[in-house]
This record gives sequence, structure tokens and C-alpha cells, in this order.
Amino acid sequence: MRVAFLDSVHPILQSRLNKNGFKCEELLLVSREEILTGQLNDIQGLVLRSRLAIDAKLLDAIPELKWIARSGSGLENIDLVEAKSRNIKVYNSPEGNSDAVGEHVLGMILMILHKLRSCDKSVHEKVWDREKHRGNELGSMTVGIIGYGVMGRALATKLSGICSEVIAYDKYKFGFSDEFVKEVTEEEFFKRSEIVSVHLPFTDETNGLVDSTWLSQFSKPIIFVNSSRGSIVKTKDLLDALDKGQVTSTALDVLEFEGKSLEGLTSMGETDSNKTLLRLLESPNVYLSPHVAGWTTESYFKLSDFLADKILNDFSV
Repeated sequence: MRVAFLDSVHPILQSRLNKNGFKCEELLLVSREEILTGQLNDIQGLVLRSRLAIDAKLLDAIPELKWIARSGSGLENIDLVEAKSRNIKVYNSPEGNSDAVGEHVLGMILMILHKLRSCDKSVHEKVWDREKHRGNELGSMTVGIIGYGVMGRALATKLSGICSEVIAYDKYKFGFSDEFVKEVTEEEFFKRSEIVSVHLPFTDETNGLVDSTWLSQFSKPIIFVNSSRGSIVKTKDLLDALDKGQVTSTALDVLEFEGKSLEGLTSMGETDSNKTLLRLLESPNVYLSPHVAGWTTESYFKLSDFLADKILNDFSV
């Protein structure tokens, strides 16, 4: 079975596939146009991250394709309906970076509650202002998780032993209450949450979900955290909610302004988007990281190792 690696991933995946009789080729620079001209017409497996969108036209040009492996959790760059219609298996590996995401989100929440950014800056400037930096304890607050898949559960387990209560709402999952989390209705989620962490996949339904209407439904001012996909949040509406006090602080690992490859910012040339981005960057109650919640040394290995397990379970020779 010939496998094309279209993006760089941890070498453990290629090593394990090679040991099991696969023939792996690194085609990290192959373009969409080259694929459409038939360069991969005898490939049976694809490994990628987010560099290319796998749609019907591309699949037409890879007629022998049996599986696609995406290193990471999101699958929005793959036409899943089209792949299923062709009996092409699609793998991802959210288990590989779920611990990293959970830890990162927890760190962002603690940074906000204990004013760690301001503390560090203040002391570096030789200002010893203790009262200004009196924090709040996470254990006294209710954390609401929206979307209770692998990532949402990872955060809940990290919060275990810290929070007084962790609740979760998932439109498509039921009966998941356990020692880490309490399942609630959407109404209860809006009523009780004080810290909100988003762990939703990017779909047509979730695109722009977090807008002014959604944010206005919370009964209490919230700390808002997003580590899923930037386009789930309408940034301007989130900033308006900050100005109104509906949101007290926000921590974003992902931005609406990310490119299709999920790396870098692409909206700098668009006037309205540029204004919103600058407003975001200038807000003192906004905490940002460059889409690195799942980007650790350990997850780099685990993302590929989990993919190898799944592929070899179906296609070992």
C-alpha cells in the first residue's frame, strides 16, 4: 500500500507503517494542481494536517485511495460525506493532544483568575503591588464546558479536584455525567456557568455560533475561553460583550482571523476585520496564544502514534 505524506508529522507514523509493509513517500510540497493532474493516482493512503482541502475533485484524482489520516482533531478540511460515499476511511487523533489542550485551557483560566500576566509585568517593573493582584480561586466557581467530546472530557478531568462544580452541555451527546462532570440542559448551562470553555468541532452549524445573541443568554458575567476553532466566535460580538460586562475576560488560543491552514493571520488587508483584530489585540482583558493549546512535545508524538494504531488496526498486512 502506497502512502503519501502531504504534511510533516512525527516520524513514528511513517516508521510504524514502513515496518508493516507500507511504502511511504514524503510529498510535502506537492500542490493541489499537481494532484489534479494525476500525480497521486496510484496512492492508497494520505497523511495530512491542514495544508490542503480534500474535496471531490481531489478525490477524483486519487482513484485508488482507501484512507485519509489527519494528524489532529479537526476534520473540516476533508469532505467527509464525499469520502464516505467512496468508502474511504477517515482517521483523526484527538486523543493525541487532548491532554495538552486540557492543560493549556486550565493554564489560561488560572492566568486570568490569579492575574499572572499583570503580576509578572509588575514585579519586572519593580512594582510590589499586592492588593492590586488579589486573585480569585477557581475552586469557588462553576466551569461550563460546551461540547463534551475528547477535548471537553480532557478539560473536565484536569479540573477534577480543583473546581467546586464542572457542568457540560452537548447538543448531540447524552448520559455522560460521571465523577468529573455533570450533564446539564442548554438552559441550565446558560444559567449556571461562570467560566465557559468551548470544545466544539467546526461545522456549518457551529460557524459563528458565539455571537451577541448567544453571549447575552448567560445569567452571570463569564470568563470565556476558546481553544477549538476561531470561526466559531464572532470576534466583534465577543468584544462588544466585553465592553458591556457580559464577559469579564477572554482567553483565545484560536482566532477568527486565522488562515485556512490554521497558521498565521490573514485578515490584515480587510478593513473591517483589521479594525476588529486591532481592537482585540489592544484589549487589556484579552489573553491570546497562537493556536498552540495542543502543540506540545508529547502531543507531537502521540498524534502520530494514535493514527498508526487506527490505520494498522484496519489495514495491517
